[in-house]
Amino acid sequence: MGEPTPNPHATKAKTNSKRKILFFAAGTGLVLFAGVLFFQTFNAKDGAAGEDKKAGTVRISGSQPTVRSQPVAKVGSMVITEDELARECLALYGPEVLENVVNRAIIEQACQKAGVAVEQAEVHAEVEKIAKRFNLDTKTWYEMLLAERKMNPNQYRHNVIWPMLALRKLAGQQTALTEDQVQKAFARDYGPRVKARMIMLDNLNRAQKIWDDVKRNPADFERVARDYSIEPSSRALGGAIQPIPQYSENESLWKAAFKLKENEVSGIIQIGLSRYAILLCEGHTEPVVTNIGEVKNQLLEQLNEEQAQEAVARVFKKLKDETRVDNYITNTTTGGVSQTSGTNFTPGSVKPAIGSPDQGLNPSPR
Repeated sequence: MGEPTPNPHATKAKTNSKRKILFFAAGTGLVLFAGVLFFQTFNAKDGAAGEDKKAGTVRISGSQPTVRSQPVAKVGSMVITEDELARECLALYGPEVLENVVNRAIIEQACQKAGVAVEQAEVHAEVEKIAKRFNLDTKTWYEMLLAERKMNPNQYRHNVIWPMLALRKLAGQQTALTEDQVQKAFARDYGPRVKARMIMLDNLNRAQKIWDDVKRNPADFERVARDYSIEPSSRALGGAIQPIPQYSENESLWKAAFKLKENEVSGIIQIGLSRYAILLCEGHTEPVVTNIGEVKNQLLEQLNEEQAQEAVARVFKKLKDETRVDNYITNTTTGGVSQTSGTNFTPGSVKPAIGSPDQGLNPSPR
């Protein structure tokens, strides 16, 4: 295979294989849209999430251990206890694991308030559904997660699948697709695209000077991209980028691209804060599919999934904004409304937590 070309306009899934990646991400908690970082469970630092209890621990001494004096290892004559291990884990991973537990607690409280329940049968059914998308049985799917993500089945069900299903129920059935949305998605995923090179810059004055140069001599575009573009991947390739589809996320970019004729240089396109692009059109691709009927069912499934994920992201953000969390590890308070010397606290902001307990907290197993 050739060297991969970068995709600076960050389009969504474009082919069946990429749609499979979307489904995988939805199934493992990676995609929640709008930049929502759902959970940090792929690091698998929070154990089995309470579903499996450790059993058969060997006792070194004959005395009955307390909860935290239970030995976890013996090195020569030295015994390492759960308490020592807990302190080390807290120091190394406490903030990450606590965020995961906090997020789950926020969702659990919202479910209790709304009378929403997610049964284990639903969780297992969702896992089976996801595995089938990859033509795998659940056993193989779990083995793959353990091998590739170091996540055991209990972690996956409890930290990924359960919260996802709970948030879907809290979000409700809010999907309502229009024919226009379907047509735009068809054009985006299967329609023609603009083959182009791009120079990206972070200064408008510099962009103006470079545009003057390449406008006069488009044949120099590749050299100028290598010399001046600030986008490292495409710069190394002389400004080569992936073909630009219609209705992709950066509207300014794709609208400008589709106005260009072959070998024509665009104007200066503002594509973000202090980000300016200049395109050189190198032609257009042929449509992947011309008859929407051939792929309409796939499109509808994909769009419904996208809308459901967007609704989940909105609900989760709202819950986090509304729920006060006093984090005694990071000494911050987020969400909710509190009074400090008569001053209102803005939901979603971060401030020092009040009344933090003493140091030496141990993470309690769920």
